Amino acid sequence: MNIPRLVVAAPSSGAGKTTVATGLIAALAARGLAVSPHKVGPDYIDPGYHALAAGRPGRNLDAYMCGEERIAPLFLHGAAGADVAVVEGVMGLFDGAAGRGELSSTAQVSKLLRAPVVLVVDASSQSRSVAALVHGFASWDPEVRLAGVILNRVASDRHEDLLREALEEGSGVPVLGSVRRTASVATPSRHLGLIPAVERSAQALQAVSDMGGLIGRSVDLDALLALARTAPPLAAEPWDAAAQVSPVAGRPRIAVAGGPAFSFSYAENTELLTAAGAEVVAFDPLRDPALPPGTGALVVGGGFPEMYAGELSANEPLRRSIAALAADGLPIAAECAGLLYLARELDGRPMCGVLDITARMTERLTLGYREAVALEDSLPAAAGTRVRGHEFHRTACEPGAGEHPAWGWRGPAGPRTEGFVQGSVHASYLHLHWAGAPQFAERLARAAAAFTAGAVRRG
Repeated sequence: MNIPRLVVAAPSSGAGKTTVATGLIAALAARGLAVSPHKVGPDYIDPGYHALAAGRPGRNLDAYMCGEERIAPLFLHGAAGADVAVVEGVMGLFDGAAGRGELSSTAQVSKLLRAPVVLVVDASSQSRSVAALVHGFASWDPEVRLAGVILNRVASDRHEDLLREALEEGSGVPVLGSVRRTASVATPSRHLGLIPAVERSAQALQAVSDMGGLIGRSVDLDALLALARTAPPLAAEPWDAAAQVSPVAGRPRIAVAGGPAFSFSYAENTELLTAAGAEVVAFDPLRDPALPPGTGALVVGGGFPEMYAGELSANEPLRRSIAALAADGLPIAAECAGLLYLARELDGRPMCGVLDITARMTERLTLGYREAVALEDSLPAAAGTRVRGHEFHRTACEPGAGEHPAWGWRGPAGPRTEGFVQGSVHASYLHLHWAGAPQFAERLARAAAAFTAGAVRRG
């Protein structure tokens, strides 16, 4: 299959990749093109802005969590029917999983997709030196095709002339755009990065529109489209959720927490649950007084419950209902924010009380990939199952692991256990992309079917 595509990368974080990538997606969509947005790595927030710009889900391409062999198939699945795909990189172009070479880096993904790379360079504090920087990035790995530069935070016409002259003389990489310094398209941040689009609604839409206007005026869209069309066909077959799982009978209903407090999810997780025979129903713990009728299992993923602790606590009917259903054996899969929601309290405010733990905000950022093993049989995994996941939080739980921990792994300080397996509940800080472990969706669907059948008998 051949999907025109390009990768938007940078020498480091903070250079403006998200503004350029989101703006490029919006500008191309404004031309009437169907644009498929993608993000390298595990980040949930940038794909939310991409989705607003494109009008279709933003999807992650994470070689660590999903496996190198699935990157092209997942890309083709997400980009089906698109006229062009834009892939935003992560960190610096060659930065990946710590201590594992190029694994999960933007460079690796660009090679797996055989996609040209456009480098976004923060030019705010340099002129001729930009040529040396771009030359180094262009020559570091001959398999990475660095095909263009977009200059960001350019101060003036004179500054732009100096940058272009240096690049023409010293790098041989064409300049495909020049973006002036502006504060008008800034997206507000907090302790874990950008504020998710779902929390900003009209503001987020306006920010995306502003990014589209800025990038549409500042880059050569025709040249970028022409570059995207030079990407050769990919030999892989598109990833298919239905080929990963065996469906259960009865169409059990699985409730998935959403809304501003629980906005972190991968589209493929829901697609796998649907392929496994489940009916997936979203609900908002901030507002809904009960789970959807007939719920056979509950998924509470990542997000920012710490920002909404008061409102979550105030929804006492839902909290009590979840606690009662958990005691009755409702299968519950919770990760990160979901773990906090199931706690007895979060920053002193009552939560569901399914787990006898307290959670609080801290100053310490816990961040990184984890290679973990299931320590015993649980809802999503059999004992001994090995997974690759990701931690990203500034909260802490006391205790950090239960009598029956969810996972074990070796960290810098030695072996570590984490999370909780308690009856039909599996709760952990570890974020997982189920495309890398599709059996999780099938096990959850089967548990939901069994709980639903038991509820019918009990009723």
